[in-house]
Amino acid sequence: MGQTIVLATHNAGKIREFQSALTPLGYDVIPVHDILPDIKEPEETGTTFAENARIKAAYYMKATGKPCLADDSGIIADALGDRPGIYSARYAGDDCDDEKNNQKLIADLSVVPPKERIVHYICILVLLYPDGKEIRSSGWCDGILRDYYAGHNGFGYDPLFYIPELGKTMAELTMAEKNSISHRGEALERLVSSLR
Repeated sequence: MGQTIVLATHNAGKIREFQSALTPLGYDVIPVHDILPDIKEPEETGTTFAENARIKAAYYMKATGKPCLADDSGIIADALGDRPGIYSARYAGDDCDDEKNNQKLIADLSVVPPKERIVHYICILVLLYPDGKEIRSSGWCDGILRDYYAGHNGFGYDPLFYIPELGKTMAELTMAEKNSISHRGEALERLVSSLR
């Protein structure tokens, strides 16, 4: 049995991605809700992806006493001064869902010519240990935001996030294709290199 890493997420897709990358290295990768099913989520008071990832990692590490891996990720649009940024998950308000967030981003970019709707996915990972050791990694992916949906494999902004080199949206990619080019896949690859 290897060292345990607690995952600071309830997102099933992220859990699968993290487990498939870290389990082969000999780690027991366990979502926090498997250890503490009733724990409340921390308030993300940071002003950057890195600050919010660290807040989550520190909170769950303290609660479990085990190394904790947290991520903070989102989408930024050049034409909107890097918004939605850290507010990507609640861009259309606190009670919104993927559909409302997508529609707000489409509306906000509607004044921009389609080919100039340049967007980037960003992911920051923070792995924090009880002894104070910290490993950070980041990933980035470029695309164009379309105003119509394509694909069913993703979540969030994936059906709108078009990658010109591949001629597909994120939601049209297989899991293997997505992991090879996505922001989270890149950040995870860098983390794995650090852990090796």
